[in-house]
Order: sequence, then structure tokens, then C-alpha cells
Amino acid sequence: MATVSLRNEVTTVLQDLIRLDTVNPPGNETRAAEYLRAYLEDSGVACELYARIPERASLVARIPGRGDGPSLLFLSHTDTVLADAAEWQVDPWSGELRDGEVWGRGALDMKGQVASSAVAIASLARDGFEPAGDLIFAATADEEVGDDFGLSWLCEAHPDAVRADFAINEGAGERIELGGRPFYLCSTAEKTSAPFLLRVHGRSGHASMPGIADNALLKAARLLGRLERLRPEPVLIPEVEALLRTVTGRSAAPEDALELARSFSPLAAALVEPLLSLTVSPTMIRASQKRNVVPALCEVTVDCRLLPGQTTAEAERLIRNALGEGDYELEWIQAQGGTRSTLQGPLWDAVEAFVAEVEPGARLVPICVAGFTDSHWLREAFGTVAYGFFPASAMDPELAARLIHSADERVPVDDLELGVRFLRHAAAVIGGAPG
Repeated sequence: MATVSLRNEVTTVLQDLIRLDTVNPPGNETRAAEYLRAYLEDSGVACELYARIPERASLVARIPGRGDGPSLLFLSHTDTVLADAAEWQVDPWSGELRDGEVWGRGALDMKGQVASSAVAIASLARDGFEPAGDLIFAATADEEVGDDFGLSWLCEAHPDAVRADFAINEGAGERIELGGRPFYLCSTAEKTSAPFLLRVHGRSGHASMPGIADNALLKAARLLGRLERLRPEPVLIPEVEALLRTVTGRSAAPEDALELARSFSPLAAALVEPLLSLTVSPTMIRASQKRNVVPALCEVTVDCRLLPGQTTAEAERLIRNALGEGDYELEWIQAQGGTRSTLQGPLWDAVEAFVAEVEPGARLVPICVAGFTDSHWLREAFGTVAYGFFPASAMDPELAARLIHSADERVPVDDLELGVRFLRHAAAVIGGAPG
């Protein structure tokens, strides 16, 4: 199919998707699911909508396979975070095309990949593509909040709709330069999101006489100071070891890994640092509800990210050791993620071959996502080999990182087109594989 045609098609689909407000909460993803169904059915792609409640539908589209090869899932989500129009140069829901970039909330996270996935499967259907195993496209609800309306619910309530041997999701794909050499990041693992509540107790009193009270807020501040000084022993996870070997030509002991990365490139150090141990970031605090009342209780919400495979019990021992004795409680809120997929096999080979095709001399390197994605639901439910890879070379990766969840979010049309090319390539490689 002509490249110009696909380029125009994916631009239009993304613009249409951005103009559908799917800010979560409340989500209202059904409007995006219905748009995608109409678009895909025009190309002969079979579609189903699945919804726990009517306004929160996910779309699953499929090109049935012959049954003699592995299945591949293009995974994406249609909800977005909110946007304050006063901070933007354009209307966040305009989908404006300016200087070769589509502007609007969700352009990068992740309606751009939704659009590219939709155009990839639609164009393959029009081409008469017949894969060995099913080619599936899922545009799900509720990734940004995770209240069990999206992929988690689908995996439990409709597992056959999204079961797949391989999956391509968000999480990486950026082209970066380290030491003057080009690399593309492919996320093969993710840390566990494990927030906890630090509940500190004191004794209330009138704020004009602080000496007769026991201020829980001040006690919490002292504990947070200890938490800031937490320095867990570094661990060299397989993804970081493989990254260091690919980039620098050698590995290092866990305690030397950050210095090796820093000596090679500040960007390499930035990638490696949060992946050497758990991280703790206090983000929310609640104490007295009145200015003149010393609080008897202070609650601090702490964003904690664990290494893949690390348990909350292990983390709690480290955290309590850092905090020491005190009048506090530590309560885990929820732990999600912390899964990984193999660094070798058909999907890795497909991604690596595409990188070599579009930029000879560039290397593919694995990365562990410091946050988390919906990939973990597939890995946990079905053992799916799930990677985060959506190639992006037209926009500086540091700029892209600043735009996600921020004002003036936008994506180059060049990268949308590159994404369509990659997804069609992956479908052809995996879809041509025998069972």
C-alpha cells in the first residue's frame, strides 16, 4: 500500500480520536470504541465491543488466523489524562495539524499508537492478509486510572477476546543516541507500582500552645527525612545488564553499574538509576483540617516502585529499617505490575529486524519501565510475551517525555507513519511463523 496513503490515513484517524474527549475519569471510552469499530468494519475487520458498563467500552478487532501459528495482539488504550486548556497553545481536543505534528491530549499517550494500530490492521485486511495465528487489535478503556473497566476486566471476564502469544504495547520505542551511536529502546519488563500509606500518630491541641500537643505533622516530617536517606543495596536486573553490555560492551557489578552508565552518557545514567533498586517518593499529605488545630494524625501517601519480582514484604523491611522506631503505621495500598518477558524469541527478532531495516547500524536495547503498563495483565493471565515498542525517531525523546501528561502534547506524523510500518512488519513476521 502506498506510504502517502497510509500517512494521510493515520493522521486523519488520530485527529478524529483526539476530538473525542475520553479524559479518565469519567472516561467515556465507548465513543472512541464506536468510532474505531465503524472505521475498521469499513475495511472488513471483524470487531466486538466489550463493556462492564455501557459508557466504558473496549474494542477488540481481529483478523482470524489459519490456526497453525502464534497470535499477535496490538494493545492500546483510548482513555487519557485531563488537560487544562489555559496551559495549551491550541485546543487540547482540536487534533490540529501544525508543522507536521498532530496536537492534542493523547497524541503521545496513547491515541497515536491507537491510530497506528488501527490503520495497520485495517490496511492489512484490505491487502488480504491471512496470518498463521490471529492478529488482534485491542483498544481498551481505563488504563490511566485502573478501576477494573479495561484490560484487567477483559482478562477475567472475556479472556478469549484478548488471549495472545505475543503483544505489542506502549512503553518504549524511542530512538536515543549514546556515545554518538543510535539505539532504540524496547521495554520488556516493568517495575511494580506499590504505593503505601504512612500513618503517623500524635496528640491534638490548640495551635497557639504547641507545647502541650504532639504534632503528628512534624513527626511525619522527621520520618520523611529518614525515608529520603534510604539507599537500598543496588541490584543488577537482566534488562539493565543487557542494556549496559549492548551500549558499553561490558557489564558491571551492581554497585558499579550507575557509575559505568554515567561515565558513558548522562542519558544512560538517567535510564539506569531508577532500575537499580526500589524507589520511594512521598507525593500526598493530609493532616489537620483547621489552621489552629495541631493534628493528631498525619497521613502521607508514598509512591513506591519495586523491582520485578521484589515483594512488598522485602520492601517493608527496608523501609521500616530506614524509618526506625516511631509512632507510625505502614499500610500497603495496592501492588500491580512487576512482570517481565524474555529478551529473546520471535517477537524480539521481529523488532530487531525492523530497527536494522529502518536504520542500519542502530541497535535494539531492552529497558525495564520504571512505571507500569497494562502489559502485566497479559503476562499474568496468559504468559504472553509482551513488549512496549512504538518506534519514534522524529521528536527528541527528552521533549516527548516532557509532553506526556502535560500541555502542548503532540506527535510527529513521521512517527505515526513509522509506527504503522513497524506494526505491519511485526504482523507479517509473526503471522508468517509456523506453529
